[in-house]
Amino acid sequence: MKISASLYSNKSKKLEALIEELDSVNIDMFHIDFNDKKVEIEKIEHDIKRIRNVSSTPIDLHIISEEPSKYNNFILRNNIDRVAYQLEDIKENEFDIPNSENIEFGLAITSNTNIEVFNKYSDRCSYILLMTTIPGESGGKFNTINFKKIRHFKKLYPNKSIHVDGGINDEIGFVMRILGVQSVVSGSFLVKENISKSLLKLKSSVVNSQLKVKEFMISKEECPIIDIKSSLPNILKKINDFDFGYVLVENSNKEFVGIISMADVRRGLIKKEFDIKNIDAHDIINHRPVTIRTSDNINYMLKTIQNHDFLISFIPVVDNKKIKGSITFFNLINSES
Repeated sequence: MKISASLYSNKSKKLEALIEELDSVNIDMFHIDFNDKKVEIEKIEHDIKRIRNVSSTPIDLHIISEEPSKYNNFILRNNIDRVAYQLEDIKENEFDIPNSENIEFGLAITSNTNIEVFNKYSDRCSYILLMTTIPGESGGKFNTINFKKIRHFKKLYPNKSIHVDGGINDEIGFVMRILGVQSVVSGSFLVKENISKSLLKLKSSVVNSQLKVKEFMISKEECPIIDIKSSLPNILKKINDFDFGYVLVENSNKEFVGIISMADVRRGLIKKEFDIKNIDAHDIINHRPVTIRTSDNINYMLKTIQNHDFLISFIPVVDNKKIKGSITFFNLINSES
């Protein structure tokens, strides 16, 4: 996951000094917010020239304007690397995105905007920027409804990227990596204190967090669930349809009784000498998987994982024998491999 540093979140340090410090820790991008109701374009262009005089790090521009098309020439002549347009502020009927193979364009939306609005712009935008606090405000709290929006967007647009801006600290950054977010913008948390320590925290898998599992887990409605009497073909179809690599298993009372992963399927096939017709869930289920509860926090979840000497790539979330959801770690594992 890439980190974009929000430059204007630090107003006390000279821009060149801030750029030098961020480059010394190999920051991925510089994020600039441009709201044309609050700042003149000349100021933004001057700052970009100052940045380019001392650094070649990619610039990530967020435009908040009623008429963003009028800044197309500005974008092209300043060699901006990434540009996101704030949808809710646009008053133009059809705003024009410049033609450039060297610039990545995206659509920014607030927490209250439906994710499906991306449909209209999906042919021109390669990513969505989820504004998880109030756009333009530094130091706000992350709105947790965006956890579900991230999963929903990934399902609807698997070939598009997700970028997140707002309330990004070490615990939220950790969850972003679990969810497979491609990049985050960090302002107050990253640039107001010790930058190197803050960046290390954003990229670390060791996090001290009381954030509850229920806030970011995959809900039951989104999980692959089968009945204990399911046949092997039905199990494989469910695994394939959800692409999670596992299914959760319930009995006739809708109680959680175990999991079946692809590894369990392989072991069952070998044991039964590939007699597919005579294999069902009873033959291959793992009745004693590692589980957690909705009330558990990230700290407890990480300790649970660390207490086992085998790789845990997902955990069912179960309360009183009832499936509540699950958490997968495939994105986190891939990001660290």
